[in-house]
Amino acid sequence: MTTLYNDPSTFMEDQLAGFLDAYADRLRGVEGGVVSTAPQDSPEVAVVVGGGSGHYPAFSGLVGPGLAHGAVVGNIFTSPSASRACTVGRAADAGRGVIFTFGNYAGDVMNFGLATQRLAAEGIDARVVVVTDDIASADEPEKRRGIAGDFTVFKVLGAAAAEGLDIDAVEAAGQHANAMTRTLGVAFSGCTMPGSEEPLFEVPEGHLGLGLGIHGEPGIEDVPMLSADQLAELFVERVLTEAPEGAGRRVAAILNGLGTTKYEELFLVWGRVSALLRDRGYEVVQPEIGELVTSLDMGGCSLTLMWLDEDLERWWTADAYTPAFKRVASALPVGTADHTAVETTSAATEIPAAGEAGRALAGQVRAVVSDLAVLLEEKSGELGRIDAVAGDGDHGRGMLRGITAAQAAIAEVPDHAGAAAVLRAGGRAWADDAGGTSGVLWGAALEAAAGTLDDAAASYAAEDAVAAVQAFQDSMQQLGRAQVGDKTLLDSLVPFVDALSAAVAGGASLADAWSSASAEAAKAAEATQDLRPAVGRARPLAEKSLGTPDAGAVSMAMILGRIAEHLR
Repeated sequence: MTTLYNDPSTFMEDQLAGFLDAYADRLRGVEGGVVSTAPQDSPEVAVVVGGGSGHYPAFSGLVGPGLAHGAVVGNIFTSPSASRACTVGRAADAGRGVIFTFGNYAGDVMNFGLATQRLAAEGIDARVVVVTDDIASADEPEKRRGIAGDFTVFKVLGAAAAEGLDIDAVEAAGQHANAMTRTLGVAFSGCTMPGSEEPLFEVPEGHLGLGLGIHGEPGIEDVPMLSADQLAELFVERVLTEAPEGAGRRVAAILNGLGTTKYEELFLVWGRVSALLRDRGYEVVQPEIGELVTSLDMGGCSLTLMWLDEDLERWWTADAYTPAFKRVASALPVGTADHTAVETTSAATEIPAAGEAGRALAGQVRAVVSDLAVLLEEKSGELGRIDAVAGDGDHGRGMLRGITAAQAAIAEVPDHAGAAAVLRAGGRAWADDAGGTSGVLWGAALEAAAGTLDDAAASYAAEDAVAAVQAFQDSMQQLGRAQVGDKTLLDSLVPFVDALSAAVAGGASLADAWSSASAEAAKAAEATQDLRPAVGRARPLAEKSLGTPDAGAVSMAMILGRIAEHLR
């Protein structure tokens, strides 16, 4: 288990501080991550890797010449917020644009995508290259997760940038590397979150989990345990079956350890893998055996192959020098480059005084948020257990982190502000601090709801509440791209909004309408136990999720129910 920690809630920040101290001669910290201070002969396109913590050497350990120029660091198994991605992107940018690259997980896609939009608005050309190498997670390549194949794509992007190519060419190199990369992994044991006594999942005795994820997700299926040679044969057979069309016979290879599988075990498996590849006419170019993309203390390993052409082979074998990965043919220059401090806080915005009704509603919002912080602290463990059945077990922690950040931000909003200003501040703080899928969804949706309210209004009616929750729902659907029936929070939110709208239209008071609608949300959340997830990290584990309700739908129903109590 993950044994060493102080406060589990600050594990990410605490370990990052130690990492930066160890590599202060070549890296510096910025809000949300790290950037390289190594000198460049000429400005390069900035390659910024990122995702949740718990995967070291990915992501911060891969920052340095020839590889990444920066890393955005999220909480354990949680995507970093768009705000923090922007900060690292600005710090890494040398005037030639920024490419964010990360594994294909919903929270990462949304947060990094939003960061590119914000940077573009500032005049920084920003792109994304999403890694989709996990052959077990989906039949359609574009829907696959990114696991250890992250590294081959990162390496190619970094080497292409180091050659001085422009952002279009570097982006194309990364997309090509991803298209030519395939991975299959297995788990022998689950991993534990800092502070937890039990792993996120357990592999049945005498079995292994085939098709693991790197965020604490169990395998797609449990199969009887294999010997090292049998596992090697399974890896080679399955991965070669997925060879890209027209691929050649030269491959880069990674046999990756997930956290607690010994190097000696990896070398044992590699001996058979390499022999099988040679027997099939393949030539392996500079293989890597070791830990490159881990999952805390998970037991397991994966095989990654990237089919090479002339360009990919040159970029794969090019020099790189980072804290965790070194491939050096010649000495690197000594010293660090001059750098300009990056402003990490937004300029304060003057909040106009609201009318009496706006201030009164703001007071109600503040009271509700405080109560919800207590509720989510009480329910954090329960939500995490529900989420761990087919996900990564972080939903409870993420919701608590989000509401806590919102509460702190709201406390800084002056008393003369109205409800719109209070909701907007809380939403932005929720998105920035919680990260992950729920973080960006809740943050953006709260801001959307705030946009429907006029702080100067003389009064508010039940119809104003309906408009706000409708905007909240619309934001959730547009950003998350999910539908009712996909086993997400929308399965409780949409029935609530429909019932609330109908009740208010029928003349019910807001308190009565909200109370009856929240009861519908609770029933709908419970009914998600019969659904199979169609989006997000739980989608590849659809069968395992049957019988368990969706954590997001449950937390949504809990929150709506607590608000009903306030209205009554």
